Amino acid sequence: MQKEKRNIMFISGYIVVLMFAIIDTLFIGNVSANSSKTVNIAHSSWIGFYPLDLAEEKGFFKDYGVNVKIKDIESKADSKSALASGKIQGIATSVDTNVLSAASGLKIQNVLALDTSTGADGLVGIKSIKSFKDLKGKTVALDTTGGASYFWFNYMLQKNHMKLSQIKVDSMDSGAAGSAFVAKKVDAAMTWQPWLTKAETRKNGHIVMSSKSSPGIIVDTLGLSTDFIKNHPNEVKGIIKGWYKALSYIKSNPESAYKIMSSKAGIKPKELKKEMTTEIKLYDKNGNKKYFGTQKNKGQIYKISKIASNLWYTSKISKNKISADKVTNPTFVNQIK
Repeated sequence: MQKEKRNIMFISGYIVVLMFAIIDTLFIGNVSANSSKTVNIAHSSWIGFYPLDLAEEKGFFKDYGVNVKIKDIESKADSKSALASGKIQGIATSVDTNVLSAASGLKIQNVLALDTSTGADGLVGIKSIKSFKDLKGKTVALDTTGGASYFWFNYMLQKNHMKLSQIKVDSMDSGAAGSAFVAKKVDAAMTWQPWLTKAETRKNGHIVMSSKSSPGIIVDTLGLSTDFIKNHPNEVKGIIKGWYKALSYIKSNPESAYKIMSSKAGIKPKELKKEMTTEIKLYDKNGNKKYFGTQKNKGQIYKISKIASNLWYTSKISKNKISADKVTNPTFVNQIK
């Protein structure tokens, strides 16, 4: 009897040990799966975002332990809902867009400056539209869901003492706006490259104004979910380092870099290189440290965020204001040496 009991106890103990071993194996498997979980980042068809695609293509994010997937989402509304639902963890867009999103309750913070427009955004129109004021009574294609074009458009409305109601607005994303102008469906459009160049091919079409006239107003950043930032700080650093490595690769291997990025942009490498080197400025490590500054010595991003928050509120696009401190996180760009 004692022998039988010992056998039963032995078998029971073995089963318990085996169960723990299985559980431990499953747990380790889950940890490994979680550590390699894909981080989804969305962006629209803007030339300043293509280094993100380059970093994904060349495996630069993976070099720093992050599995990043870049997704093309043109609509600001779609990217916001995707972040809110957890389908994506980040959005590459303009500072003002992420400010508007945060003011509406979306938990997002800007952690990395990507580029600033120095001529790659603009208003295209028929030749009779010679200035912004000439838009009165005209049909304008404009993304009214947010974004650099809408922010800049409202900025110019205030500057020219005009109201949106004085213009016939046809709402669509900025890429579609450029396409609509080329197709002669509207009198004017707020758009960006490569659509500015394409718009000039339209008979009787020209660039009315470009972002050269408003330096420092249009700046693009990477905004990440605050929950993702809190729970995955090392991955945030990896994403930023991947961006920096992409910029270094563009300098050291321009032919390869522009060939990869041009396939994403849908234009020739030579044309993309010209636009990216003359109409935008990309923010590298030093540029980010200067642009963000610190909590004690704040950089330009805090000023633009405040302007955006006030403009969205006074334009009645947002019901709330949000402080620049709440939507800006300078921690990571300052930690990376």
